[in-house]
Amino acid sequence: MKLDYHNIKAEGKFTITNFQCGPSLNLLKEDGMYKIIWCNKGEQEMMVDGYDLLLKQNQVLFCTPNNIVEVPKNNHGLIAFVFNREFYCIQHNDEEVSCNGLLFYGSSTAPVISLSDKQSRSFEAMLLLFQEEFETKDRIQGEMLRTLLKRMLITSTRLLKENGLSEELSIKQLDLFRQYNILVEQHFKENHQVSDYAAMLYKSPKTLSNLFKKNNLKSPLQIINERIVVEAKRLLRNSQHSAEEIAFELGYNEASHFSKFLKTCRNITLAVSQGSLEFSSC
Repeated sequence: MKLDYHNIKAEGKFTITNFQCGPSLNLLKEDGMYKIIWCNKGEQEMMVDGYDLLLKQNQVLFCTPNNIVEVPKNNHGLIAFVFNREFYCIQHNDEEVSCNGLLFYGSSTAPVISLSDKQSRSFEAMLLLFQEEFETKDRIQGEMLRTLLKRMLITSTRLLKENGLSEELSIKQLDLFRQYNILVEQHFKENHQVSDYAAMLYKSPKTLSNLFKKNNLKSPLQIINERIVVEAKRLLRNSQHSAEEIAFELGYNEASHFSKFLKTCRNITLAVSQGSLEFSSC
């Protein structure tokens, strides 16, 4: 299955696929694509940003364009919804279900939600609606597909809030957490300190750290560091940049400073040899 929508004028793209045809795997390599991957039966091993991930039945993975996703050629039970910013993100959507919303707020960690049997049936019903709409070729097809996609994102956002975040996290705190991640996404190449983002949010670094710790969230510094590491891996894998060039692009004037930073990150080892970088998990 590979269902495609492409608005040439607006450059909007939206595809639903089960990866059973060769070209569909190339979707994961296209620049600027948001990816929702649902395992509707069995379980499937894959890689996200160089790390192994086992997606179990009725789990759904949400990835930004910056997440590097690799799916084996011989896979079963996966359904992917892939779209670009021009298709959905430039529309006027509520903040929580926009491309800067809870599901796509940052790229250091791709959220995974688990569906109950009832919720799984709801996703199956939405998939049928998508398939029916792809068969309807008219001027408002794109708008209907966006509406169905928004419904899926609203449903998923509710599940993430119910099951993936602390019950004690207030709406105000939740918004602060989301805004922090958005700011990191926008400025991580030039701003590497928690104090930089605290100033943007009119908070003290200690206030942010205490709030994140209280709600069992990753520390503010860990979010920054993980985002830098993800981008370094992306550049390493998808470009011919040298170690010095990668370090400079990520805001480090000296490759040695970048190497020192990486060595302080947990679960990461770094080899620098003749201007090249090699990553591996500990």
